[in-house]
Amino acid sequence: MSTNISKQKREDLLNKIKEIRTFIASAPQDENTGNLLSYLSDLEKDVNGKKYGLVFEEHREEIDEVLDTHTPVLTEEEDLFIDNGEQMNFLIEGDNLASLKLLEKTHKGKIDLIYIDPPYNTGNKDFIYDDVFVDKSDSFIHSKWLSFMSARLKIARKLLAPQGALIISIGYQEVHNLNLLCQDIFFDRQNVVVTVQTSGGKPNGGFNYTQEYLMFVVPTDFSPNAMSFTGGIERSPFEGLTLSTFDKTTRPNQTYPIFIEKNTMRIVGVGKSLAERIADGSYLGEAKDFVFDFNEAPEGTVALWPISSKGADCVWRLISTRLLHDWKLGYIKVSKNKSKACPNEYSLQYLPDGVIRKIESGDLEVIGRENDLPTLKLGKNETVGSDIPTIWTEKDFFTTKGSSYVRNIFGDKRFPYPKPLEFIVELLRASTSDNSLIVDFFAGSGTTGEATMLLNKETRGNRRFILCTNNENGICREVTYERIKRVIDKEGYTASIKYYRVDYVPVSERMYYEYADELLSHIRELVELENGVNFTGNAEIGIVLTEDELDNFVTNADDFAKCKKLYMGHDLLPTEEQEQIIKAHGIEISIIPDYYYRDLQEV
Repeated sequence: MSTNISKQKREDLLNKIKEIRTFIASAPQDENTGNLLSYLSDLEKDVNGKKYGLVFEEHREEIDEVLDTHTPVLTEEEDLFIDNGEQMNFLIEGDNLASLKLLEKTHKGKIDLIYIDPPYNTGNKDFIYDDVFVDKSDSFIHSKWLSFMSARLKIARKLLAPQGALIISIGYQEVHNLNLLCQDIFFDRQNVVVTVQTSGGKPNGGFNYTQEYLMFVVPTDFSPNAMSFTGGIERSPFEGLTLSTFDKTTRPNQTYPIFIEKNTMRIVGVGKSLAERIADGSYLGEAKDFVFDFNEAPEGTVALWPISSKGADCVWRLISTRLLHDWKLGYIKVSKNKSKACPNEYSLQYLPDGVIRKIESGDLEVIGRENDLPTLKLGKNETVGSDIPTIWTEKDFFTTKGSSYVRNIFGDKRFPYPKPLEFIVELLRASTSDNSLIVDFFAGSGTTGEATMLLNKETRGNRRFILCTNNENGICREVTYERIKRVIDKEGYTASIKYYRVDYVPVSERMYYEYADELLSHIRELVELENGVNFTGNAEIGIVLTEDELDNFVTNADDFAKCKKLYMGHDLLPTEEQEQIIKAHGIEISIIPDYYYRDLQEV
């Protein structure tokens, strides 16, 4: 019996704390003894804390200090608005933790896919923490990265729809830590690591690194769409009838001889299964000792036993009655055995249930039958490929493809190592539907935005995206926004995009009423973001946040003849007359939620 040494040490320490508490409690009580008892409770709580899983030193960022004393708001850069009158997308410039705090107000439980490509923490100036590059000499290099990611992934969890997916690109430096972190935060979902070949090789320390990774965090009943590099591959609909993962001891009812007529290659019968022989007493030994007897074959036939191509005993995939049934329907194929390791003279193949369903539905054409045999001749059979393979080796996914593509857009190397467009398109293809909402809060060069528009064009979909990135070195305006703008112009995409900037309203040591008007001036952006709409120059929708704005709207209702929906502040109370005027013009009222800043009002 093993001994849990850590548990023993923990219990010993707790007993010592208990003795100290008893001693302090018996002493005369004053403020100091009260504080000491409180400290002991803190120690006890820490000792009883998490003992299995990912443990790291938590660090605070500069943005944490800002958010302690300020609340983030959005301000539109109206001169950067790209208006094509179609689905509305958004680009948010600012620290992505602040952006996520805002998305938590507008999109909790609404996001269908979050894809991110965070810093890999290579130690080579790819990860900045509090305006300082974290290098390999930093003893807290992993803890800082985990603190940084943990804060953002905890909010990402809140944003995901029940059937939503999170996909994270990552390198070998942190894939192990990320896996544990995701298992901790997304404990009720599947967490699967996929290996992706991204180069011909990068030598380092005696090893040649050719791969990066994808962390898939998906529902337990995840059902992906087929990707272009996994589906559509032509293959025979027939599969081998032997099943090597079981043997005669575990599946004796699937252990029996099949008799093939030599002259015609027809199945003419089967022998008793091992289960039947044990039941009727014709075999009295141990199942594992049963020997396949090829002499059981009737005259003019040969016996086939379940033996793999490598010569190992196994079982048939079908019980004998199902085999004979499927043979008559043409679902079994007999051919000459080509494996020298297998003593069977013939090999057998069968049609899996999925292929049979394709035949019955008419998706797989029946051309005819084999000569003088019931076996069906079938048309072109292509794989559906809906399952995601855990190793990808497509050369279209090499990093150099992404670099050359972005270089062609800008004519320079203004962004290092962007993901290839084809790579992100396939991620979206696998994990989104035509109307999905996609978020990327490490937007970088904007590949996710372009991939969304390209896939929409291909599938005639209406996916929308929200991209978040900081503007360090002008990346948001000069790279992310500029790329999206250029590809919209070049490809003629009908997508529209609004550009928001994260600003901050100081709230520390102020009462809510003192800054409420400042928050009110930024509500329009939150309403646009949450509902995917545009108020600027849009005659079909309106917004009123104050009584004066409501009075003005109703007084000039005839000027808003095209208005179909009016977004109204939750604390406005229209008079009966105002309601009648709005109703007479056929305008739908949508109340703006009060949850945007309810947390501040309750402080």
